[in-house]
Amino acid sequence: MLVHVLIFLLKHVAFKFVLAEIDPPSSDLVKPNKNFSSTELQSNVLGEFRLKDYMNSKLKRVNSALDKAVPVKTPKTIQEAMRYSLLGGGKRVRPILCIASCELVGGDEASAMPIACAMEIIHTCSLIVDDLPCMDNDDLRRGNLTNHKMFGENVAILASAALFCLAFEHIASKTKNVPAERVVQAILELGSAIGTDGLVAGQFADLESEGKEVSLEELKYIHVHKTARLIEVSVVCGAIIGGGSVSDVERLRKYGSRIGLLFQVVDDILDVTQSTAELGKTAGKDLTSDKATFPKLMGIENARNFARKLVDQAVAELAHFDAARADPLHHLAHFIVDRQN
Repeated sequence: MLVHVLIFLLKHVAFKFVLAEIDPPSSDLVKPNKNFSSTELQSNVLGEFRLKDYMNSKLKRVNSALDKAVPVKTPKTIQEAMRYSLLGGGKRVRPILCIASCELVGGDEASAMPIACAMEIIHTCSLIVDDLPCMDNDDLRRGNLTNHKMFGENVAILASAALFCLAFEHIASKTKNVPAERVVQAILELGSAIGTDGLVAGQFADLESEGKEVSLEELKYIHVHKTARLIEVSVVCGAIIGGGSVSDVERLRKYGSRIGLLFQVVDDILDVTQSTAELGKTAGKDLTSDKATFPKLMGIENARNFARKLVDQAVAELAHFDAARADPLHHLAHFIVDRQN
C-alpha cells in the first residue's frame, strides 16, 4: 500500500508544484524569524555561535508546523496515535539540519519547512515500526510508552502508515515558491533514502544480524542505511530546495553521511554508558538483544575515536562554504557527538 502511494505521488507531484508556483505563499507556513536565521544570527560577546538559541528557535517553529500538519480529526484514534508519537518530544535534529542546509546555500526557512517536517514525520513513522514486538520490541521512546503500548499494535501500524503517506502529501501541498524540478528531485532523494536502498534495507539487515557474528563493515552497512541515510537526505533535500549547486549538494551529502553514521555510533556508546532515565528509552537493550554495536566490535574508546574522526570528516566538507553561513551545520555536528541522550 505504501509503495503504491509513493508511486502515485511521484507521478503527480510535478503537476501540483507547477500550480503551486503561481499560488501566493500559504498563510499557515511558519515564517522565518529574522533574529535567528543562520545567515543573520549574531554572535555573543565572545564571538561564539549560540547553538542553543539557534536550536531552540528552530525547534519551536518546527513543532508549531508539525502540530498544524496533524490536526485532530476522524478517525480520531488514529490521529491521536499519530500525534502522540510525532509531538511527544525529540530534538528535531533532522528538520533543523534540513533548514540549516537550505539556508546555507541561500534558501529560506519557509521554503524548507514542509520537507523539514516530512523528515520528522518519516522519522517518527520509522520509530513506531522499530519499537514493535516483531522488530526491536521496546516499551519506551523519548521517556514515554511506545505507540503500540499506548494504542495497541494494530493502531500503531496504521498510524505509522498514515504518517508515511502524510509526509509526501505535506511536501506536495505545503511547499510554495520553489521550482517544481527542485521539489521532484528532493522527493526522489527522500524516496530512495527510506526504501530498499536506505532505511528499509538497514532495518532488515539489522534484524538478520541479531545473534550472529557481524563484521565492522557489515555493521557500518546496517547503520549507513538504517540511521545515516535519513539524516543525510535531510541535509541533501534542504540544499536542493534552497537551490544549491550540484557540487554544493554533493559536499553536503558527504557531510550528512558522516554525521548520520556519527549519530548511530554515539547512540551505541550511550546505550552502554547512560541509564534508562537519562536516555528516555531502555538502556542496555542492544546488549540484551545480543546486537552488534560499535562499542561491542571496537571497544568504547575506539568507538569514541571513530566518532571524533567522523566529526572531523564532516566539518571538513563545510570548508568550501562561507564560514558564518556554515556555523549552524558545524556546531550541529559537534552537538551530535557531545549529546548525552
